[in-house]
Amino acid sequence: MELTTVIWLAIAPILIIIVSTKMARQRTTTCQRTRRSLPPPPVATGAPLLGILPALMAKGPLQVIRDAHAEMGSVFMVRLLHRKVTFLVGPDVSSHFYQGLDSEISQDEVSQFTIPTFGPGVAFDVDFATRREQFRFFGDAMKPGKLRTYASLMVHEVEEHFARWGQSGTVDLKHELEHLVTLVASRCLFGEDVRSKMLGEVATHLRELNDGMRLVTIIFPHIPIPAHRRRDKARARLGELFSDIVRSRIASTSSTSESESGGRNAQVDDMLQCLIDSRYKDGRGTTETEVVGMLVSALFAGQHTSSSTGTWTGARLLALENAGHLRAAVLEQERILARHGDRVDYEVLQEMETLHHCVKETLRLHPPAMVLLRHARRSFAVRTSEGEEYEVPEGSTVASPLVVHHRLPYVYVDPERYEPGRFRVPGRGADDDGAGAGAFAYTAFGGGRHACVGEAFAYMQIKVIWSHLLRNFEMEMVSPFPETDWNVVMPGPKGKVMVSYKRRSLSAAA
Repeated sequence: MELTTVIWLAIAPILIIIVSTKMARQRTTTCQRTRRSLPPPPVATGAPLLGILPALMAKGPLQVIRDAHAEMGSVFMVRLLHRKVTFLVGPDVSSHFYQGLDSEISQDEVSQFTIPTFGPGVAFDVDFATRREQFRFFGDAMKPGKLRTYASLMVHEVEEHFARWGQSGTVDLKHELEHLVTLVASRCLFGEDVRSKMLGEVATHLRELNDGMRLVTIIFPHIPIPAHRRRDKARARLGELFSDIVRSRIASTSSTSESESGGRNAQVDDMLQCLIDSRYKDGRGTTETEVVGMLVSALFAGQHTSSSTGTWTGARLLALENAGHLRAAVLEQERILARHGDRVDYEVLQEMETLHHCVKETLRLHPPAMVLLRHARRSFAVRTSEGEEYEVPEGSTVASPLVVHHRLPYVYVDPERYEPGRFRVPGRGADDDGAGAGAFAYTAFGGGRHACVGEAFAYMQIKVIWSHLLRNFEMEMVSPFPETDWNVVMPGPKGKVMVSYKRRSLSAAA
């Protein structure tokens, strides 16, 4: 073999490696150059330094978002003081927002404003791994087997509450459901210990917590405004109340364990006990501070969203233009009575499809949050349905505005109309013409990696309440249809929702 051939055979692999590496680098550089060549999202006009703040104060957040969306499309950026916020409107540009890894698009940086409400040691006051384990503790208490046991407790609490109503009268539906939902949630999740303290003080403090989570709170969570001072005072008092409950339960469990085998208190199997008994992956148990914080966060999230949705459901069904939907919901109760009598349990609730769609459509029009927020830890590209591409910059706050997202005419036919029937046929997408709009057309409970673990519980709770009301009362809304309170992060009905009622007993349909 010639020397030249030997040398060539020896150096050929090295040359191949060098050339391959160079080509790979060129491809990477080309990709990076292409990535960098994508334009940033268009920016809404605003005042120097203040950005869109003057427009927010003049028009309100809903109109500002709608105007920017109409002018610039499904991807746009706004400046709000020192912060840049990129809005992604519609399912076609929302996949990464909901499905992206936490290392790429995170809740942590934009959710620090919740710490004064939830307290130390929980939620966004801890690292992602710890928070994920705490969510697992909640998830264990929301599985179908647990939900079946909660149904009977819900029914009992609802029947007991409305038994106090007279033969006829007028009530503030919003106030009634705020009180009732607090009782129901505490009875199901935290047992009689907590429920017995729900008759006044805790419900009041929960309202103060919600009122203290305002739009300004997102940027300045500790600014000394009256709402924040009331929030801090309410959170401190809830911490005292729940600490007493936790210590009492631990003492009770310990004394029971000493007299009975089996370790865990066999007579108590609610979320409170689950949180006390939970163990992290490293083997350590939950602390009293953590359990108290998780109690507050669970009650805060569940009480406000469910009572607000229950009230909006009533306002929609009792509106004169929706008399047909109200009648359809009543007829469904008659049919269920014919099959099951007065029995209402987990299985019976699953049959209430019309009522379920009424609640779902209510959440479409009145989502529990105005926007969902993330922080872009890495830049990423989005492509609109029109083929336009933008790069969302690293470090940007990213927003999914549910108030606009759920009212897109290319997703929902006649989007401003209350039409529960649009959800009637499975597999036909979010709209009622069968077009289909993707996985993130409906995000009232979030979606993807951060979907709400309490969704099934919330639906069941509201359906128990409205099943009872539809069966036992004729109702009429005597106040105007409520406006929305846009001053808080979790907007609800503004003012009172006055309803007159007359007691009846619904009979089964033939």
